[in-house]
Amino acid sequence: MIERIRSIHFLGLIRNRSLQNFIFLSLIQASNILITLVSMPLLITSIGVDQFGLVNLAFSVMVIANIFVSFGFNLSGPRAVALNQQNPKRLSFLISHILGGKVLMATIATGTILLLIFGFNLFRDYQTILALSVLLLFSEATLPLWFFQGLEKMKLISVANVISKLMYLAGIVLFIHTPAEARWVNLLLGGCGLSVNLLVLAYVRWRLGIVFVSPKIRRILRSLQSNLHYFLSNLTSYLTFNGGLVILSFFANSQTLGMYSLAEKIVMVIRLFPSILTQSVYPNAAKLFIGQPEKFIPFMRKVYLGGLALSLSFSAITFFAAPLIIQFLAKSRLEDAVFYLRLLSLIPFLACLNMVNVLFFLVTNQQQQLFRVSAWMCAFMVTTASILTYQFGVLGICIALLSTELLHFVSFSALVARKNPDLWRRFYLFA
Repeated sequence: MIERIRSIHFLGLIRNRSLQNFIFLSLIQASNILITLVSMPLLITSIGVDQFGLVNLAFSVMVIANIFVSFGFNLSGPRAVALNQQNPKRLSFLISHILGGKVLMATIATGTILLLIFGFNLFRDYQTILALSVLLLFSEATLPLWFFQGLEKMKLISVANVISKLMYLAGIVLFIHTPAEARWVNLLLGGCGLSVNLLVLAYVRWRLGIVFVSPKIRRILRSLQSNLHYFLSNLTSYLTFNGGLVILSFFANSQTLGMYSLAEKIVMVIRLFPSILTQSVYPNAAKLFIGQPEKFIPFMRKVYLGGLALSLSFSAITFFAAPLIIQFLAKSRLEDAVFYLRLLSLIPFLACLNMVNVLFFLVTNQQQQLFRVSAWMCAFMVTTASILTYQFGVLGICIALLSTELLHFVSFSALVARKNPDLWRRFYLFA
């Protein structure tokens, strides 16, 4: 009888849509991590540490530009789709206008980057690599992850992501062999992603009965306006936690940049865990907050404690296994990279501390407050990182990132206590 009860409970967990979201979002990130682990040593061996640093720097610029392309739809899109799951007409309208808006943003971003390269002669050390990386913008624009997240049907998009990453890995093996071919790395990644995204959209059209309509520019502009604070929050948050490489590029040579890039890439991949957990539980948290408020705090507390335990484990493993990780990825000891990785290893745990505060702002739809704190933290990080990096090099950027993560949690907690005192007391004081 006990075994039967346990079996029923387990099956109930598997059917839980929040858990399914977490599993498939984790699968997406796990496949990204696995491909990164496999591709990094291949790239370092083929194009060298110097060119790898430049490729990663160009990729970082594209990630920042992709925040402009997504323009907050990664936060507003899933919620809008979730509220209209049974309305195909409304879903057709949403996907057409969101895709239209993202493609418009990708076109503007591409034009701006090419103008900066060829019109103002910026990014001199990696102009060709950066120019060929713009296909990543259209890969982001056509990625319908937000749509399937809102439908709470993540299996297809998870499989599609794995396929695109395997295509990218095969392309590295087949076509990237010398430092001169470093220019094609990000183009290859963007091309594989775009191709698979278009196939997924074709599936959405023919198998899910979604009709793509001609988006109206006025409606797109209204959507962009309503998403402004989400976009600004995403942008400032990214600059805060991922802008270290760009800042370091002004003070360090390509060899040091490559060493730091290797360590940062590993840590920032692990730092995705709090983001995955937040995205997975957000739909259910919002429903509980509105429909069953008595269950909201216990649910949040359970998720939070579990997230802290896992993130602390990830940080500890990264610290102690740093020499083995660097040896595996770079095929050499690279003592400086090991030192940087150990310094940054606490970041995933510090990032998870703030997960519950972010969810509080999301479920209460306080976009402006979310942006204000993010903006202050971005200003703090850029200022602190610039000063400390100028004085202490890579050690300075590591200290700046760690202190920013900690201050981020303290600032958000204080703002939650001021703007949502009831939530703060119930969660933190068990009141």
